[in-house]
Amino acid sequence: MTTSLKVPPATRRPALFWASVLCVGALVLVPLWMLLGNPAVLRGHPLLPALLVTAVVVGLLWAVLLWRRRRASRKRSALRAAGAWAGRVAVLALVAMLVWLNPFAYQQGAVATGSSPKASVADELTAIVMRPEGAPATKGLVFYPGARVEARAYVDILKPAVDAGVLVVILKTPLNLSLLDGNQARGAMVAHPEISTWTVGGHSLGGVSAGSFALSNQDVDGLLLYASYPLDSMRDRTGLRVLSISGSEDGLSTPGKIDASRELLPRDAAFVEVQGGNHAFFGDYGPQPGDGEPGVGRDVAQGQITAATVAFLTGIEGG
Repeated sequence: MTTSLKVPPATRRPALFWASVLCVGALVLVPLWMLLGNPAVLRGHPLLPALLVTAVVVGLLWAVLLWRRRRASRKRSALRAAGAWAGRVAVLALVAMLVWLNPFAYQQGAVATGSSPKASVADELTAIVMRPEGAPATKGLVFYPGARVEARAYVDILKPAVDAGVLVVILKTPLNLSLLDGNQARGAMVAHPEISTWTVGGHSLGGVSAGSFALSNQDVDGLLLYASYPLDSMRDRTGLRVLSISGSEDGLSTPGKIDASRELLPRDAAFVEVQGGNHAFFGDYGPQPGDGEPGVGRDVAQGQITAATVAFLTGIEGG
């Protein structure tokens, strides 16, 4: 009499299980890579680190759930299966968006020409505040960084303005996208009631936010645009002084776009084009995809940018 042993068939994991494993890995590993590998994440606005930590927690909880159900086989209707696949695709799309939000970190470059250590720098939760030493400042600049660029990247290029007696507040914008809180400059202005003359400014997308803020707030006296232009016409905005500084080799805010913005800005707006300068020269964060090749050294271009900035900010008088 022979006895045959029945061996249970090997458990085959459904494709949806492996898709879940992929989602778990993405939710845990990508945020940890950003948190631990890019210092700009923790130095910026707290919203991005909070989202990344939340993603890690969700991924870990999902991993525990997968482990508990590793031997269970559930039959799903076609509709539920389609919904489950759609949910996992959405999770991967969310992780891809987090990767895109990984900010350009500050890269120390040539110190702006003529700058000397006369400023105190305070790294606050949602802003970097630079105060001139000596007499109290009466003029101030609130600056919106470019998209996905950390606030610290503009400290060196704006420091000569602080040395000239201007209070400078560089905003840490939510997710490093200024359009998510275009009114953020108001909080900085309220926090410094000693300032009687305010300018708002910004680089690239940050300049768009600064322009919109200046258009709707009559207590703003100046608008400083770095490689940027407004979305709406500002021709009827009275009492606003405007300076637009751009680069001749900018591949993003191209000379053509800057020239077209003349019709949107007040008729007395001033324009300065840095010959050989490109988009990334308006901060210290390294090269940027889509930008043009510079025809001049970063230190030379930034020397021109800071000189024009200081002359503009110190020459503005309150309305």
